[in-house]
Amino acid sequence: MTADEVLLGVALTLVLAVGSQVLASRLRIPSLVILLPVGFLAGALTDDVDPQRLLGTAFQPVVGLAVAVILYDAGLALNLRAISAHRRVVIRLIALGTPITWAFAGFGSAMILGLPQQAALMLGAILVVSGPTVVGPLLAVVRPAERLHRILRWEGTLIDPVGAILGAVVFGAIVAPTRYGPGPQVLHFLASFAVGLVGGALGTALLWLLLNKLRLGEVLGTSAQLAAVVAAAATCDVVRDDTGLIAAIVMGLAAANLPSFDMPARRPFFETFVQLILGVLFVSISATVAPQTVRHHVLPTLGLVALLVLVARPVAAYVATLRSDLSWAERGFIAWMYPRGIVAAATATTFSAALVAEGVAGASRIMPATFLVIVATVTLYGLTAGPVARRLGVTRSVRTRPLLVGSDPWVIDLGRALRTAGLDVLMWAATDEQRDRVARAGLELVPDESIATAATRGAQLEHVTAVLLLTAEDDFNALASAIIDDTVDGPVYRLQPAAHRGVVAPYLGCAILFAAGTTRPAVERRIGNGATILARRDGAVPAGHELLFRVRAGGQLAPVTEDGEPAPQDGDTTVLLGPDLSSVRDPGIATTNERRATMEPS
Repeated sequence: MTADEVLLGVALTLVLAVGSQVLASRLRIPSLVILLPVGFLAGALTDDVDPQRLLGTAFQPVVGLAVAVILYDAGLALNLRAISAHRRVVIRLIALGTPITWAFAGFGSAMILGLPQQAALMLGAILVVSGPTVVGPLLAVVRPAERLHRILRWEGTLIDPVGAILGAVVFGAIVAPTRYGPGPQVLHFLASFAVGLVGGALGTALLWLLLNKLRLGEVLGTSAQLAAVVAAAATCDVVRDDTGLIAAIVMGLAAANLPSFDMPARRPFFETFVQLILGVLFVSISATVAPQTVRHHVLPTLGLVALLVLVARPVAAYVATLRSDLSWAERGFIAWMYPRGIVAAATATTFSAALVAEGVAGASRIMPATFLVIVATVTLYGLTAGPVARRLGVTRSVRTRPLLVGSDPWVIDLGRALRTAGLDVLMWAATDEQRDRVARAGLELVPDESIATAATRGAQLEHVTAVLLLTAEDDFNALASAIIDDTVDGPVYRLQPAAHRGVVAPYLGCAILFAAGTTRPAVERRIGNGATILARRDGAVPAGHELLFRVRAGGQLAPVTEDGEPAPQDGDTTVLLGPDLSSVRDPGIATTNERRATMEPS
């Protein structure tokens, strides 16, 4: 290819990848539903989007390293403490689910697709993987209960390297039984895991040295992470095929969970880069599938998908969740969630081409079958996961769960008022004395390190759907709002800076709570003069009272901001800053303490 053709091909691939993701975000559907057909059509209509022509022999190594970076990023989002209660289910889904899925997929490939035994075993091994790149976006749209979200995200992340190594072992057994020397294939499987674990440990040590000792900061720290992951994954793959994925996940898990790591703040560049390479990979891989190879396999492959969706996954989920504390509805949702993703596409691209070169019968049908399974499962689960979750009653509550950051007396009173209005309120305070004060008020505290973890490592603030930054430090509120905004599944609000004082508070953008002039000193002054923070049952705002929040009938929190007040709706409960209640008493109002005694939230 000429330089101009390469330039055009790279540009077109990039534009299609980003354009597909933008369209998917507007349609609120998983991006794979757009990326795969777009890449397929691009490959069919033009020769410019052809990664094998653009990159030649470098295509497969580039795909492997790109997948390693994606899995490292997925590992950074996994919290070991959060999954501890359900570790056994995750282990079973991988240890038992993998051979069950492989058996059904291999049997179906032979009986339904008519593949010869060797090709059927290879396709079955490829189809055991799922992946965070497809599970994560689906879970974000469906919003299942928190423990279901954790279980499925962990399974989707950890199954990828297991499936990739299983594929490598099966490939070795087919084309070169002596590839790694004599011995049962299970020993080769364990040896591959050992290489990946050792490589991951060494890569983790390198990361620790770069981030903790050299103190590279956010920009260089992000570059150092990328380089360390690529180096570790490439080294492991050179030693033993497809072990770099294990090394990448080990490094991500270690960086996210070891307390000794000084991780830079969650990196917009890193997240953007992962999103970009994900789109480019799917467009590129699907562009390698020729239309003529797919045409005659559509109906048989749909039969294989039916076997995987209706039989293989339910059986694996049933066995893995047996004797667990999961309800039947939760077990049913796990049984209805197993899309295939980037690792299936990447391993199919690698192994099918190599098997074709070795002259293995049926090998040329592995890639188109894999492509069709990915498209079918992503589309099926993408369109049905939400309705199924709602039907089973396993979706997360739509009620706002606010986190109040601060411990001044008026903040605690506000927490009580929001709780008596029906919200499940969380509190965070810095010192032991402040935390004792919150605990004595009967409000739930989040772990000490939750804010720090969200700020420094970009970890999600789990269970939180809104954050109210209400400390006495305006600069802290402003900086925290900017840093943790992407770690909250909902809005972040902060108090107005007092009289525009502070180093950064007057200049950082964020949703500002309450009407103009209602700063922390103003609230404290009114509290000192006898005002109280209270909840009103009928949703009215009497004269002399200032509206702070409306709590909708469905439990959604609508705050007053500097942009205006939320419009009243039927069933609202209002949270108000009242006047001096020693002289004015309205029978329609319950103070915080009264509401607490008579109307505890469910």
